Amino acid sequence: MLERLSYLQFALTLPVLFYSGLPFFRDAWVAARHRSANMNSLIALGTGAAFSYSTWALSRVGVDVYFEAVAVIITLVLLGRVLENRARRGTSDAIRRLMKLTPESARVLRDGGETEIRLDDVRVTDVVVVRPGERIPVDGVVRDGASEVDESMLTGESLPVSKAAGGSVFGGTVNGTGAFRFEATRVGSGTALARIIALVKKAQGSRAPVARLADVVSGYFTFAVLGIAVVTFAVWLAFAPFGTALVNAVAVLIIACPCAMGLATPTAIMVGIGRGAELGILVKGGEELELAARIDTVIFDKTGTITNGKPRVTRVLSSAGFTEDQVLHLAAAVERWSEHPIARSIVSRAEGNGAVQALGFQALPGRGAQGTVDGRQVFVGRGMEAAIAVEVDGVHAGSFEIADEVKPDAAAAVRSLRAMRIEVWMITGDHRRVALEVAQETGIAVSHVLAEVLPEHKDREVARLRREGKRVAMVGHGINDAPALARADVGIAIGSGTDVAIEAAGIILMRGDLRGVPEALLLSRRTLRTIRQNLFWALAYNVIGIPLAAGVLFPITGWTLTPMIASAAMALSSVSVVVNSLRLRRA
Repeated sequence: MLERLSYLQFALTLPVLFYSGLPFFRDAWVAARHRSANMNSLIALGTGAAFSYSTWALSRVGVDVYFEAVAVIITLVLLGRVLENRARRGTSDAIRRLMKLTPESARVLRDGGETEIRLDDVRVTDVVVVRPGERIPVDGVVRDGASEVDESMLTGESLPVSKAAGGSVFGGTVNGTGAFRFEATRVGSGTALARIIALVKKAQGSRAPVARLADVVSGYFTFAVLGIAVVTFAVWLAFAPFGTALVNAVAVLIIACPCAMGLATPTAIMVGIGRGAELGILVKGGEELELAARIDTVIFDKTGTITNGKPRVTRVLSSAGFTEDQVLHLAAAVERWSEHPIARSIVSRAEGNGAVQALGFQALPGRGAQGTVDGRQVFVGRGMEAAIAVEVDGVHAGSFEIADEVKPDAAAAVRSLRAMRIEVWMITGDHRRVALEVAQETGIAVSHVLAEVLPEHKDREVARLRREGKRVAMVGHGINDAPALARADVGIAIGSGTDVAIEAAGIILMRGDLRGVPEALLLSRRTLRTIRQNLFWALAYNVIGIPLAAGVLFPITGWTLTPMIASAAMALSSVSVVVNSLRLRRA
């Protein structure tokens, strides 16, 4: 009867081992061909040894077989991976929620009337109609109408944003109570939402430097476990039957499977980056996430980052031989070619004062601009203190006093960073007196103000602080900030900034709110802490489990872990690591 039962177990185990367990053996074989070993090597070796011994024992009377252990081990490991995958699906919730934001159709003006078409059929320059409460289908610029739009799903900003003619709107955001029409400027994969989804997907699949350490440890760990299993088998064989020695060796192989160690880093990175996306913080990869967690110094660009970047002319001064209108007329003629915020403020002040444009315009980075107006050489650029000087044919003609308001959230961001024991610096090409006024208003120490720094020298200052041993994050938004963003350990770009700055940065803040800087660094710290927790518990689990499986406590307790209990414990450890990572969703 027992013999028949053994043969029945053999028959039932065959499909479990060679069908359900085939991926373990295939992966173990590939690793062996490359002279390496991994977590599947332990499972394959353990179940293969138990099955081979049990098959040999079929023809031996009175020798125990362990087919049920083989089947249960594989079943429990697979069950653990099912539970693990179900838990891991929660790590991609952020992407799924983002993908659901895009409507399936859009209402456009064609052939003199409104037509509802599939979203894929919307073309650039199409005029799209948006009614109250509808979700905006693509990116564009408002033509007419006005409303308030909820952009929280993209920026994390809870307050709605007012939109009127000339304002930018983004696909996936929700219209309020108004109605408007806008011209589509980006469709399909070019929309802000589509690019965010692509960026988050790529980032979640990236690896942090700490993950490479875990890979190295896992490789050595696997060979160490194989050695422990051999020793366990040899020691037990000296005092117990062959079957008992084999079972204990198999238990060591199974319980030591480093699945949890392999999951420790990627699951935490996936959840951390996904949570960041929900908060309007886009992290480009695991390396940037880990580096951000180690930052101890943050440098803010001033104009457009700490300040609104919309300076205004508060006063026009003229010298002898020139009137205020002449100074304004000549300066505006030169600055009409420039995209600098100060240039735009001068042009704005000169509206209605003629539309003359200078000839031979030349931008002088960090100094100003020059050109020829009505046959006269005009220079507009840095003067004394807070003024912008105007020179005509080498003679001082006048100057402008410029003011730029500090963002209301700048001081709060600085306080948060200092509470995190992070040094806060400010860098600007502006005059030192102006820079010190901004520093005083935001709470930045006078000794941490870098003023009158030319754009091409900003990255030198970043490099200097790094040479002093500081881990530096640079926060900026403009084209001239790009070299410094790239030079820093981590570049943080304001999402409303230029494409060049965004490309050079490792972290992008979709909101203009500077409080996103400490939020991003805090999220990175929590993610790295979670990774360390995962690695610690994965290692601690093995430190405790392997001796138990090897039977170290057998002389005291009279029991050891069976392979089936070991496989259940191994599966539970993997699930626990994923669950611990999911806690970041509440960060």
